Amino acid sequence: MIPERSLEVLRAIVNDYIETSQPVGSKSLVERHGFSVSSATIRNEMALLEDEQLIVAPHTSSGRIPTDKGYRMFVDRLGEVKPLSIAERTAIENFMQGSSDLDEILGRTVRVLSQLTNQVAMVQYPSLENGRVKNIQLVQIDAHQVIILLVTDVSRVQQHMAILGEAVDATQVEALREKLATLSDQPLANVAKALSDLRGAIAPKDLVLFTAVEVALLDLVDANRQDKIILAGTANLAKSEDLRANISPLLEAIEEQVVLLKLIQELQAEQHGVALRIGSENPLDQFASSSIVIGSYEKQGAEVAKVGVLGPTRMNYSNNIAAVRAVARYLTQTLGGI
Repeated sequence: MIPERSLEVLRAIVNDYIETSQPVGSKSLVERHGFSVSSATIRNEMALLEDEQLIVAPHTSSGRIPTDKGYRMFVDRLGEVKPLSIAERTAIENFMQGSSDLDEILGRTVRVLSQLTNQVAMVQYPSLENGRVKNIQLVQIDAHQVIILLVTDVSRVQQHMAILGEAVDATQVEALREKLATLSDQPLANVAKALSDLRGAIAPKDLVLFTAVEVALLDLVDANRQDKIILAGTANLAKSEDLRANISPLLEAIEEQVVLLKLIQELQAEQHGVALRIGSENPLDQFASSSIVIGSYEKQGAEVAKVGVLGPTRMNYSNNIAAVRAVARYLTQTLGGI
């Protein structure tokens, strides 16, 4: 059991190291934090923390810095996460407004989250394989070209241009549009069977148009099965002195989206409503010098995907946890309103 005063010293060391990036000594702790004890007493507390592997001396005769275990103790003992300021909340609201397209919404999400945290922000696309068709539209360009629009229940709009081998008229396009309306609210996983069943009701003269639309829709549905993630603020990694020695394998792992997706998909919310992995807690060596804060966003009360930040272990955990939670909440509200 670690005494409360030792925990206070640990909190002070973590806060000072995050702020200054310099090892923290007993004298500066007394001066900066007003501990009502001597530097010698603080050194005794620091020795206890070092015995517990919560802090370490990076160099002989230097101050101390937190270990991964120390950061974990610090985060677990956070009484409350500091809420975002009114200005920060207003910035999120203003930035997220004015879009009904999923691609734009997610793009705005990572940009605002990166700006709030100065870390790499990430947002996972919803797992749309389990989504539903909201609407299918056909837009005729001319006798040989038709645009197929697929709108899903998370308001992702996808389109495909079909080039037809024979001319069709507006009447044929309208008739097929009405037939495709029967696919509304169908699970995406059922679209292939629904189209196959619909083929039997298509007149021979309309089969060329139907086949082109069928192929396009199946391609669009198949694209929803490809998990992907959007990133913003990757350049922030290069600005971090803590990561420069190990930045190459980390960047390679980030670029290899399959690796990053596997990592964040396995994370489930813990304390403070987010999942958090600090340094060596990460199962992959490439992330051993970084921390990941992950939240989730929802649609109709069910989690659809992850959102979060990645950066050095020397990050502002309270601020980043608050930012991830807030952005996830606003993203949920935005998706719920479209």
